[in-house]
Amino acid sequence: MPEPEISLEAVPSVAKISATDWDACANPDSASFNPFVSHAFFSALETSGSAVGRTGWGPHHLVARIDGVIAGIVPCYLKSHSQGEYVFDHGWADAYERAGGSYYPKLQATVPFTPATGPRLLIHRDADRDTVAAVLARGLIALCNATKASSVHVTFAQEEEWACLAEQGFLQRTDQQFHWHNEGYATFEDFLNTLASRHRKAIRRERRDALGNGITVHQLTGDAITEDAWDAYFEFYMETGSRKWGRPYLNRKFYAQVGETMADRVLLVMAKRDGRWIAGAINFIGSDTLFGRNWGAIEHHPFLHFEVCYYQAIDYAIANGLQWVEAGAQGQHKIARGYLPQTTYSAHYIPDPGFRRAVRDYLKHERAHVAEAVRELTDAGPFRKTDDDT
Repeated sequence: MPEPEISLEAVPSVAKISATDWDACANPDSASFNPFVSHAFFSALETSGSAVGRTGWGPHHLVARIDGVIAGIVPCYLKSHSQGEYVFDHGWADAYERAGGSYYPKLQATVPFTPATGPRLLIHRDADRDTVAAVLARGLIALCNATKASSVHVTFAQEEEWACLAEQGFLQRTDQQFHWHNEGYATFEDFLNTLASRHRKAIRRERRDALGNGITVHQLTGDAITEDAWDAYFEFYMETGSRKWGRPYLNRKFYAQVGETMADRVLLVMAKRDGRWIAGAINFIGSDTLFGRNWGAIEHHPFLHFEVCYYQAIDYAIANGLQWVEAGAQGQHKIARGYLPQTTYSAHYIPDPGFRRAVRDYLKHERAHVAEAVRELTDAGPFRKTDDDT
């Protein structure tokens, strides 16, 4: 039997790949659906102009074909900056530039503006995963050489992909986020009863105070998300994003397209007072995970952020049998609210031998620090340590 013919190509837009072919690789199993790697999500990012060359995100999606059939894809961008990634390499860039190198362009294999773990080596359901994963990893190295990029960064990857990439010469990096785990709770009160008394009382008080001043909170998904709600949410996003980042990454056209193509995978949690929307958070719904993303407000009330972003997400996950809530990047304040540290993984290919050695040594110490921090923060979590803590 002849050896299969394997080819690699970088395409300049998700539109160059059919939704059927893309999603057969991105979400081959409906039981582990991740909304962020779907064709619809990438299409919204690119056709809206949010993740395109002029914003510093030049699509170079790597496609592997076996005997002409798409067997694997890596969502990948040639970048001229390090914004919108949430795995911070600004120090690396500064050091490389000071040494006389050009850190940009670099290749970023990720979902733009989305610090959520998910598959990065998208492999067709009928393909041999190990073979195609290795082909894609080597393809990223070849693409780095072809584009004269300084490096390749595969961020928020799954742990098994992290290990595969290491076998192909990528350096391993870890970090942490804070996620909530559903231990089979029937109600929010069941969850509260697992917490130490002071945390339980604090959350009850926060939830009560958040809904003072006549505020009501609404969970909207599917057809219940009206254009009025989208307009209000985008106003919140722009107001808060402008203060936090200077320039928000996503535009109204992005949200319009998501509303057209992914509304059943979106949960908008919106707060209303005196007949108008005043705050909101957007979440995306996976098969077993609710992914919290952006929040914004035009009125600021005590604890409203915690209610809209964290407690309502837990309510929704319990009611809908979801196992996890991922509440986005950073934020140790989430621990007291039941969100515990989870390790996140990224892999980095650096061809320059001197720079590679320096980064490798740094990452060795960083991984040890992250592992210790995860242990310490988990031990300091809000859950009851003994049965008599009532």
